[in-house]
Amino acid sequence: MKKLLLTFLCASIVGCAKQDDAEKTVDVLLIGGGIMSASLGTYLKELEPDWTIDIYERLDQVAEESSNPWNNAGTGHSAFCELNYTSEKPDGHVDISKALAVTESFEISRQFWAHQIDKGVLSNPKSFINDVPHISFVWGDENVAFLKKRHEAMQHSSLYRGMEYTEDHATINEWAPLVMEGRTAGQKVAATRMPIGTDVNFGEITRQLMGALTRHGNVTLNLKHEVRDFVRNDDGTWNVTVADLAKGGEEKTVKAKFVFIGAGGGALPLLQKTGIPEADGYAGFPVGGQFLYTTNPEVVERHLAKVYGKASVGAPPMSVPHLDTRVIDGKRAILFGPFATFSTKFLKKGSLLDMPRSLSTDNFMPIMHAGLDNLPLSTYLIGQLMLSQEERIEELREYFPQAKAEDWKLLTAGQRVQVIKKDPEKGGVLQFGTEVVAAADGSIAALLGASPGASTAAPIMLTVLEKTFKDRIGTPEWQAKLKEIVPSYGQKLNNNIELTNNIRAMTSERLQLRFMPVEPEAAEAQAEATAPQPAQAAL
Repeated sequence: MKKLLLTFLCASIVGCAKQDDAEKTVDVLLIGGGIMSASLGTYLKELEPDWTIDIYERLDQVAEESSNPWNNAGTGHSAFCELNYTSEKPDGHVDISKALAVTESFEISRQFWAHQIDKGVLSNPKSFINDVPHISFVWGDENVAFLKKRHEAMQHSSLYRGMEYTEDHATINEWAPLVMEGRTAGQKVAATRMPIGTDVNFGEITRQLMGALTRHGNVTLNLKHEVRDFVRNDDGTWNVTVADLAKGGEEKTVKAKFVFIGAGGGALPLLQKTGIPEADGYAGFPVGGQFLYTTNPEVVERHLAKVYGKASVGAPPMSVPHLDTRVIDGKRAILFGPFATFSTKFLKKGSLLDMPRSLSTDNFMPIMHAGLDNLPLSTYLIGQLMLSQEERIEELREYFPQAKAEDWKLLTAGQRVQVIKKDPEKGGVLQFGTEVVAAADGSIAALLGASPGASTAAPIMLTVLEKTFKDRIGTPEWQAKLKEIVPSYGQKLNNNIELTNNIRAMTSERLQLRFMPVEPEAAEAQAEATAPQPAQAAL
């Protein structure tokens, strides 16, 4: 009787029963089977080989949501061609600061992957990364003037030396013949080209990283398992409730010293369930995408480039139109898009109730303020939803004038959830990009947001480590290991020509990619020839 009474009293205290009922204890629990969890798990396995790691994925395979190669553009976002990363300011100068941050980040990803090749964790680089030049292409006087200023501004960074600029039809025809054939001879056009651009299969990277992780005896990958709840224990650990979907949703509790929520669009609802104060005010706005694609060899073999244009007014940054060469499972295809879609799902294989369930008294006002500040986005989405297949083909013909409708099919890509958060001035803002939200004690963290996403998984996971393992990140052991994994760790490549050349030479060799060294003399002459105006000097 006394035992029953104690059991009743314990169960009446939130979390007490769950603390006692935990079936196992692990050092690290990763939620989501995509490239984020795979990258973080790979870091931690090198930093702390003896730690136990559990990975939980709700689907029956890893890399089936945003990391799947058909669910993203695979650009290898390096800011070489993405015009949305370089904005023209009211005084006329082009701000390249965001581009620099993205480029530096992608260089870290390349180093991370190159190191995994050395370790035997990744193999056959051509299965996941290939040389595909990055091209920006525009037409019309205003856009041509912008692209020229953009190119000039970017020449003041060593990271973009070697980027070519032209307004010559014949030259652009050599770079990307599909873009120029059938175009009016008198149309004013311009393009930049960066030969060292890449196409990346993030799904293949994820599968290889996960495969290597699970070859360790203390790492367990649990497919068809859904994380449903969290309880914080007095000692700072977390009891995580997990349902085995293969067994009808049978639940168990796992005790974890550290939890990472890397569930893509599904991260926000899980973060909210943790109850940590750092999650207050966050909300999500889901935007889906569709692409036209072709595998017709007569078309595919004549285009080897990623050609990016300018986004429509009101379009989110990830909706910049582009005509992309893709290399997926050894086969080439061309994608054009994206065309935005809208659903209240936070995941492609999610629920229509995802967004409604995420609403709370904490985030309702930020959502309202962000919505009022982004009315052009609503107009853009409505227009995109009303497009017919014929209208999509007409948009394609702006970039590929001689496209034949019968060659192209429509593909539904993944869901992205843009971050909405509180803002002291505006009440709420729609934020593009990604954000790491972590508890003050570092015991749990989540990744919210979208593009550039997978391309910058390696540096984003470094941020997670810095926010959540503050007592270890500065130790000599971790510092030495991190510099082994990412040789430029703690340094900037921008305008460090020797370091840039060394890092790019190393990663190009390991990843079997094209290498273009920056010549110091040529770089100095080029910088002097395009000396910035006073407004640009701060770049």
